[in-house]
Amino acid sequence: MGLSSLYWVSFLFIGFGTMFLLGELLVKAKGLFAILGISLITLYFYAYLDPSMIITMMILYFLGILLIFIDGEFVNDGTLAGIGIILMIISVGVSSPNWVIGLYAIIGVVIGAASSLLWLKVLPKRNMWTKIALLDRLTDEQGYTTMNTDYKELVGKTGVTLSNLRPVGTVKIGETHYSAQSDGYWIEKGTDIVVKQVDGTRILVDVLKK
Repeated sequence: MGLSSLYWVSFLFIGFGTMFLLGELLVKAKGLFAILGISLITLYFYAYLDPSMIITMMILYFLGILLIFIDGEFVNDGTLAGIGIILMIISVGVSSPNWVIGLYAIIGVVIGAASSLLWLKVLPKRNMWTKIALLDRLTDEQGYTTMNTDYKELVGKTGVTLSNLRPVGTVKIGETHYSAQSDGYWIEKGTDIVVKQVDGTRILVDVLKK
């Protein structure tokens, strides 16, 4: 019995392949996860896809991985990462020889992507996702304040954005820099803002209406 007749194996190939590849982006695995992930994904494409579709779908899948990397390293707003996940799902699902294998593969992408976060519990993490996760701790020497008992006093105060808020970014209020966020929408760099709400160390700002 060949691999192509074992539908559930497609779930294992894609699930573990995705988990290893995304894990390589999340933690310091010294390239081992990348090798394992690429090997499993390549096995899936060769075992289940029509030969004429293999190259195209592999390019589509790894383009999705690349977009996730670019989002985490440079953009940090989740848009490219979302597009990347969609491309990965399309590459393994739409091109499958039948809907059962496609369904197993799509489930593999979703569960593999979610499971990749488990690597953060056991291995040293990379720094590329700190902006999205709000884990970057900028020091007071850099002019930033991440923990401040006086945050509640900021409500109603005005300032200016030092970076684009997508929706998270950096603002300047008085002479101090803060990590802040908008209410889910983009605010461009250099925009005057007002602090609308403070929840712990979470500062919610809005565009200052003149």
